Amino acid sequence: MDTQLITDLLAAVCSASGRPQPTRSPMRVWSLSGVERLTFPDGTTAVYKYAAEPFTSEARILHAAATAGVPVPDVAGSLVRDGVLGMVIEDLGEPVREVQDADGATAAVVLHAAAPNTLLPGLGEGALAALPGTALGHLRRLRETGRWAEGTEDIAEMLHALDGAAAERAEGATVAPWGWVHSEFHPTSLHIGADGWRLLDFARTFNGPGLLDLASWHGTVTEADPGRLRDFIETYVAAGGDRRALSTRGGLAAQAWALGWHRVWAIEWFMEQAVRWIDDPASDEAYVTVVRRHLRSASQLLEP
Repeated sequence: MDTQLITDLLAAVCSASGRPQPTRSPMRVWSLSGVERLTFPDGTTAVYKYAAEPFTSEARILHAAATAGVPVPDVAGSLVRDGVLGMVIEDLGEPVREVQDADGATAAVVLHAAAPNTLLPGLGEGALAALPGTALGHLRRLRETGRWAEGTEDIAEMLHALDGAAAERAEGATVAPWGWVHSEFHPTSLHIGADGWRLLDFARTFNGPGLLDLASWHGTVTEADPGRLRDFIETYVAAGGDRRALSTRGGLAAQAWALGWHRVWAIEWFMEQAVRWIDDPASDEAYVTVVRRHLRSASQLLEP
């Protein structure tokens, strides 16, 4: 991203909110976004987050989440210019303790209780079932440019198999919990402070099956663990989540359905990054490895 644009966005947001220019200290930087801690002349602090498309709607989503009663950081100001978001948000400081599964269950219950919001894109049965076919389209476009052309026959075969079974397996997507899906719902996205918890990182939030959030909680680095997810779903229900989270859907147990479709959702996103948002042949080997691993897991879970 254009570093001068990022600096200019911060200056404009601070000016619009009546704040002086701060000093900046990088906290985390990715290829499409970054986070900095700001320190103002009076010693107060805030957090500056900048992001390129497709992450430029986060400020609006945070406002909507707060209106819906979801605890999130306050947004002091934001601006989108030339396809880049700059926003200054509340600095929550250091957490007072590590996040536990019970905290995640509580946060998910509150988030999923929020009514679906028209600001957010939707992922119902039809859109869910379309994901394997969309991923096949990404693969075709990659191959047309000479990328992912060799040694990926197994990826195409698994995607075709999932695509053939997708309509049946997507059944039940709109069974409760249905509504807000954080989509990056991990312990790192939940801050426990002295005055309670706040949920962070809403850049890819959508309306969809809340089970996808529960499936994402333990991450995707290790192998999918249906038993562990079943325990987490039960913790979620005990915390006040809808009991239908435990129900069979698409002919599968809730935990297999959730983990399988979460992997398919991640696969399509990784492949879209490879085609569109990152578009860097040097990263292809890493992306192929991740997509293949998730496809094998999704195929085992969804039983196409």
